[in-house]
Amino acid sequence: MKVQQEELLESNSELEERTRLLEERNQLIAEQNKDISIKAMQLEQSSKYKSEFLANMSHELRTPLNSILLLSRLLVENKQQNLTKDQVEYARVILGSGNGLLSLIDEILDLSKIEAGKMDVHVEQVAMKTVIDDMRLLFTPVADDKKITFNISIGNDVPDIIETDILRLEQILKNLLSNAFKFTKQGAVQLKISRQNNTHVLFAVSDTGIGIAADKQELIFEAFQQEDGSTKRNYGGTGLGLSISRELMKLLGGKISVNSKQGDGSTFSISIPINKEFRNTVDAESEQQKTSIIPPKTSTDVRNYKTAVIPENVPDDRNAIREGDKVILIIEDDTAFGRTLLDFTRKNGYKGIVAVRGDEGVELARKFKPVGILLDVYLPVMDGWEVMEQLKLGDDTRQIPVHVMSSQEFKLHSLSLGAIDFINKPVSPSGMQEVFNRIQQLSTHYTGKVLIAEENEVHAKALGYFLESNGLQVIIAATREDTLAGLLESNADCVILNLESWGNSPMEILVSIKQTKGLEQMPIIIFTGKVMTASDEVRMKKIADSIVIKTAHSYRRILDELSLFLHHVVKETGSRKTVHYFDVLKDKKVLLVDDDVRNIYALTRAMEQYQVNVITAIDGKDAIRQLEANNDVQLILMDMMMPEMDGIETTRYIRKNHAFKKIPIIAVTAKAMAGDKEKSIQAGASDYITKPVDTDQLISLLRVWLYDKQ
Repeated sequence: MKVQQEELLESNSELEERTRLLEERNQLIAEQNKDISIKAMQLEQSSKYKSEFLANMSHELRTPLNSILLLSRLLVENKQQNLTKDQVEYARVILGSGNGLLSLIDEILDLSKIEAGKMDVHVEQVAMKTVIDDMRLLFTPVADDKKITFNISIGNDVPDIIETDILRLEQILKNLLSNAFKFTKQGAVQLKISRQNNTHVLFAVSDTGIGIAADKQELIFEAFQQEDGSTKRNYGGTGLGLSISRELMKLLGGKISVNSKQGDGSTFSISIPINKEFRNTVDAESEQQKTSIIPPKTSTDVRNYKTAVIPENVPDDRNAIREGDKVILIIEDDTAFGRTLLDFTRKNGYKGIVAVRGDEGVELARKFKPVGILLDVYLPVMDGWEVMEQLKLGDDTRQIPVHVMSSQEFKLHSLSLGAIDFINKPVSPSGMQEVFNRIQQLSTHYTGKVLIAEENEVHAKALGYFLESNGLQVIIAATREDTLAGLLESNADCVILNLESWGNSPMEILVSIKQTKGLEQMPIIIFTGKVMTASDEVRMKKIADSIVIKTAHSYRRILDELSLFLHHVVKETGSRKTVHYFDVLKDKKVLLVDDDVRNIYALTRAMEQYQVNVITAIDGKDAIRQLEANNDVQLILMDMMMPEMDGIETTRYIRKNHAFKKIPIIAVTAKAMAGDKEKSIQAGASDYITKPVDTDQLISLLRVWLYDKQ
């Protein structure tokens, strides 16, 4: 019994000891959890401070950069023609360097966003053909310029569609291909796409360049690191591109690797999941696939297409043209084909003129004002692209519809230069008849009505005012339903569609228009302030007829596009006086608020180019004093980041004063600062523009908000 009691006591003692140890351990864990929680909070706070620092630093860097870009651009334009050729070139170098610095700032911000976990990935269905077309479009001119072979090959069993973020995928491929061309002086660059396994696709970028030493192949993926980091290195760059690419690949659920030998070229490979469910399941085993070489598309931007032989003239109708005759101008150096086109022209009821040289074609267009031009690309003296350029420069010829006739590879470039149509050679009789049907439609069907699909009433009215002053009738629609109804009921000739009005699905309204009975052939002009990726532009151009980016000259460009689609010639008629493009800015009074004198100087010079009357303020309090002293201020350009009284506070104060309530305020924000736009609008800003301020966009915004100010 005594033994049992001793054993029980010993057992209780051990249990108490274990309990004590357990309590101590729990207390230790609790303290560790508390430490972890504190460190997590500190890390979160540190990340917040880092983001704020980078945003502020971005603003501080963009402020002097703003002056560099604005002033150097003014020097490059040399409107007063008082600079020498060398001085203009110096300014061009400064402008290029400034843009390079801006790219570096954006790269640093990209890297910081990734590190902070704030880089978004938008997974969608991506057509492999779109990626290939984009890369070919971007890098064929580079290859032609460097005289390097550029091939793209794709495996037979690579899926047509993968699920990924096309913006990030193309960002990575552009970086890899840019590096490949940068480090390759001769030989070839190839993009090879193959099926890696059941779950992944492999993109491999190979070059015959300088290669990478074995001990540097991991180093190059670190930020600011390059294979040659010496002060005597032959190749520039920041070393951020590969680091960003590696981090982006992680976000896409893939991997990036390199296989290289110094002096013997490099191959960078990225493995991308085919479907989003396969993300983060990269299989390193790749399968060898059969490939079919896709020849690179010939660049139309860096070569000329002049032919050496000038043929005999083709007898035509130029001496038999009377007032009221409708004339077709044929610019073609193949005399047999020219005669065929002339016969076709006459059979369709037109008088025909044939020019066998490009320069002669331009002269005849100016003299006879034809209702349509049939243009070849390969021509003597002046090629088709030069002819197009000359026609678009002339006030009396820019509105003439041009139908380019050439091989299919020139289609995209022709349309981008302003051709209304493209005819693939060899031309069939039915194809030619379609061309003349289009010419007939353009020359007879004209109501002068244009529908503007834009939810922002101020922007819509500003564009409408300009178009109405040039003899067009304008209808404004703010919703998808109003747009479709307006097009059907008004018999409009064309629709101008603001891309930003349709959120994340602008394709929806485009498709809706083209699929509505009676609107299948409706010309669509996309009007956007968004800089589109190559893939976005390719997709949009499959449906829309033209894309116009909002710049200082965008209204004039829209009028030119309307001239193509409507065959409308801008004239001063009766009591209606055509408004000069920049007349709306003349003598308008703008208050510029900025704490940086360099910005004030640069922006003032830019606005004074258009005869804007600029008064300035160096902070919020000074802005209020200037407003009280100048009751005729018509617009305020407000920097958001200023000491003491910032732009947000100043804007709120101004809006509380009834006398200033209706003055448009354009907020100048730092691109990197998340939510800056929303905060500005909530405070009472009418619109916003980001730093560094693009002169074209600024002038475009000024015109929008000042067109109706007296």
